[in-house]
Amino acid sequence: MGPARLDHPRPARPLKSFRARHARAVETGEDEEAAQRLARLVRPFLLRRRKSDPGIVPELPPKTETDHPVPLSREQAALYEAVVRESMAAIESAQGMARRGLVLKLLTSLKQICDHPALFLKEDPPGRARDMDADRHAARSGKLALLDELLDTVLAEDGSALVFTQYVGMARIVTAHLAARAVPVELLHGGTPVPERERMVDRFQSGATPVLVLSLKAAGTGLNLTRAGHVVHVDRWWNPAVEEQATDRAYRIGQTQPVQVHRLITEGTVEDRIAEMLQAKRALAEAILGSGEAALTELTDRELSDLVSLRRPA
Repeated sequence: MGPARLDHPRPARPLKSFRARHARAVETGEDEEAAQRLARLVRPFLLRRRKSDPGIVPELPPKTETDHPVPLSREQAALYEAVVRESMAAIESAQGMARRGLVLKLLTSLKQICDHPALFLKEDPPGRARDMDADRHAARSGKLALLDELLDTVLAEDGSALVFTQYVGMARIVTAHLAARAVPVELLHGGTPVPERERMVDRFQSGATPVLVLSLKAAGTGLNLTRAGHVVHVDRWWNPAVEEQATDRAYRIGQTQPVQVHRLITEGTVEDRIAEMLQAKRALAEAILGSGEAALTELTDRELSDLVSLRRPA
């Protein structure tokens, strides 16, 4: 006879159990100690320092975070509604991986429209700054118009700013637009050669280039950009950890001035609702690392429609 076999019952749906025991309690705020209990459970498995840890926070100046509501332009609103209508019709008749792919495509399209119509329509950026009518270009996007206002204030105070976007195409649009307005600006993205990357950082840190536009792939690679007193997120990074990593290019050891973080959020859109979800989940994200958009592909058709439908201001 062989050795006795010990069969242990397999846990039933551990993810569902986790959500019921921990995640829901943290997100709803009903149990004030839920986040602390969860943090104690996962702390032995995480090698991670936070800026709020004792010994770190006294070394850093204050950080202020502001969400700026932005209206859609008429062009953006028309594109947004058309994409939602066409995409939801296809999603409702799809299943499995095909449906997940359509949902992700929809979310990406809506985020691009919220940034600028030219990004979604894949329009070629102007070849030269003088070829572009900066005012007309800004009028097509509420975010670009507000970015102009923010940067005008920063530059009037002799300040410096980092402008982040997850799309290289949007980074090019922003850079060309600011150059057309005679704003000293440079673009740093994942494909920037290392020597030029170092020169850009030096020029920014010296004050020669007061505005630096960065894409997602360039945001989390150890850049030290502490001259920036302002950080602008043109689009929301739906993983809170990634968004904070980008902000940390300025808000890090060595920073001596207060840092103001600006997040541009289009009103009545999916960005608006995702911002609310991120705020509700922030306590949970502080205890464990957050997730991105993948969970949204599991929403029902009705839940997805409610998430993406354009809501007009009252």
